[in-house]
Amino acid sequence: MTQPSPEEPGSEAESFARDKADPGHRELFDVPPSEDGYYPDVAYFAGNSLGLRPKATRTELLEDLDSWAALGVEGHLEATRPWLPYHELLTGPAARLVGALPGETVVMNSLTVNLHLLMVSFYRPTADRFRIVIEDSAFPSDSYAVRSQARFHGLDPDDAVVRLKPRDGEDCLRTTDVLARLTPDVALVLLGGVNYLTGQLMDIPTITAAGHEAGAVVGWDLAHAAGNVPLSLHDWDVDFAAWCSYKYLNSGPGALAGAFVHERHLGDPSIQRFEGWWSTEASTRFQMAPESRPPASADAWQVSNPPIFSMSPVRTSLELFDKVGIGVLRERSIRLTAYLEALLAEVTPGRPLQVITPTDPLQRGAQLSLRIGGDRTAGELAKVLRSSYGVIADAREPDVLRLAPVPLYSLYHDCWRAARALAEVVPVTT
Repeated sequence: MTQPSPEEPGSEAESFARDKADPGHRELFDVPPSEDGYYPDVAYFAGNSLGLRPKATRTELLEDLDSWAALGVEGHLEATRPWLPYHELLTGPAARLVGALPGETVVMNSLTVNLHLLMVSFYRPTADRFRIVIEDSAFPSDSYAVRSQARFHGLDPDDAVVRLKPRDGEDCLRTTDVLARLTPDVALVLLGGVNYLTGQLMDIPTITAAGHEAGAVVGWDLAHAAGNVPLSLHDWDVDFAAWCSYKYLNSGPGALAGAFVHERHLGDPSIQRFEGWWSTEASTRFQMAPESRPPASADAWQVSNPPIFSMSPVRTSLELFDKVGIGVLRERSIRLTAYLEALLAEVTPGRPLQVITPTDPLQRGAQLSLRIGGDRTAGELAKVLRSSYGVIADAREPDVLRLAPVPLYSLYHDCWRAARALAEVVPVTT
């Protein structure tokens, strides 16, 4: 760690003052130690990939494990948090987080599994209406999912899947260009609420309304939106949505995901679903009947017995969001991201660094993506930032470095450390 260089943005003292005036909730999280030998903790900017562990997670997960040790099978009804209705503990907080009714929301499976289960219900192609619209920079798993759905229906995925690209020389999609492609041949619109690569927040209500006007079903992948930006899925009339909970929701690697189905679809007998034991009414589950009696709620999309010890960290995290409030977090996020943006604006001129995330705070979440030039890849730059500066960023090869100042635990000082590190590591070329 060298002394601040003349072009270093801001001052460390100012970042400390900002943290004092606008603190988050870092004390509630386990922050990894830094390897740089200068600061005790890392400056963690990879919360858009894997969020940090809440300190309460270990304690509360052990409580659930202890119920198993003490009660065995009787824990289904007698545990501190009984296992049989355990998933219901997550329903209310998850619904509030995404702006849904409790009956529209369920926590289950993983993100892409949920997308497939929902597309079984909502992607029903015909000879004239069969195309699926996604963004060209969609997360690969979404691309694989929609292509496999097209093949499953006997369609050519190269023909059925429409990939929306930004205009030449631009990195983000324009809403007007999305709307222009919502033609009568589109059966399903499935976009990322916040694009994983650029951090762009899509205009969910406008695109949803336009998709419906065109006669399409509109679903959203909210992997980078849930816990990042306020959502109003019910009021926006979204047909369905799915999200993971290991990024901004801090529920652990591979944690259980969420799903939303609008109430106007609930109980509709024309909608097909894959079903299993947990798809039936809870009151009749142990009658062992040969036919399912699905409830008029998102619970009908469940298939299997919920994994209790995987649900425990999700419940802990959702309760934390319930306590703090996504609105409060969003306000701090806007301030924190704007601060990082201002620091980067002092660093990028003359260096092969370009912020590709929208500058409008209403068109982004807690992420700024940098496209890097020169001979060094994003992954190589990320390694130097971690080993020499204790700054953990997220790389998307070959040339995008993602920095996510998460409002729950990131500091203004973290932002200062990241900008200073980039100023020292990336030389001025012009």
